[in-house]
Amino acid sequence: MKKIEVKILNPNAITGAEKTMALAAKITQHGHEIKSMYDLLEFYNKNPSPKFIEAMTELPHPTLQKFAVINVAIVGASRRFLAQITRHQNEVKFMSASLQYSNYGGQADFVTPYEIINTPYESYFLESCQASMEKYQSIANEGFDHDTAGYVAPQALRNILLISATPFQWKHMIHQRTCRRNTDETRYVMLLIWEQLYRACPELFGPETTGAFCLQGKCREGKMSCRFPYIKGETPSEILDIDFSKIRRLNNED
Repeated sequence: MKKIEVKILNPNAITGAEKTMALAAKITQHGHEIKSMYDLLEFYNKNPSPKFIEAMTELPHPTLQKFAVINVAIVGASRRFLAQITRHQNEVKFMSASLQYSNYGGQADFVTPYEIINTPYESYFLESCQASMEKYQSIANEGFDHDTAGYVAPQALRNILLISATPFQWKHMIHQRTCRRNTDETRYVMLLIWEQLYRACPELFGPETTGAFCLQGKCREGKMSCRFPYIKGETPSEILDIDFSKIRRLNNED
């Protein structure tokens, strides 16, 4: 998990989301004042205050948060993460490296599960993954295509992924996938994404409205709760430093 990286590809979209969200709210409340396109653009070009954005984010009106798209690149997460995150299909788009077209022979790298990093099982795990990719190469050498060979590729195989989603859907994915009931890698990747979104716009992506539901008061999983809630107000950076200290320490050493 150490080599996983995430990056917002269009950070200006967050500023655009703030302005459009503010405009959408003003249209509903001040429509009678807009007589021309000039009037509308005058509303749009006024940068909304942080307090206004925070207030709009807390409204039970998700449409306000659906007028912009934020694109995020993820390099190095596993294909197991891919299988989990792509269950979010509503207003979310994905583009992944393809086992059908990409040739991973001699190019494979793997995500080590967090619990076995720096344990005796880490080398055993990586040897097992490498053995699977040797079978991959053997099948390809027999004349079969990469798509066929890809069936023996391990879930730990690193991948490249682009995700495009509205602010509302990013918040929804972060709500669900930073919960401690998720696998460590999925939670780690989504915390990294939330960390960047929070830095870009704390009013829109603050812990008051983003992050696992326990951060806003009460777990929604009922009897399926992890029974290990986050502390109210914890930021993604604080959670990463505590829950993924091994990786954060290794990254700092680099």
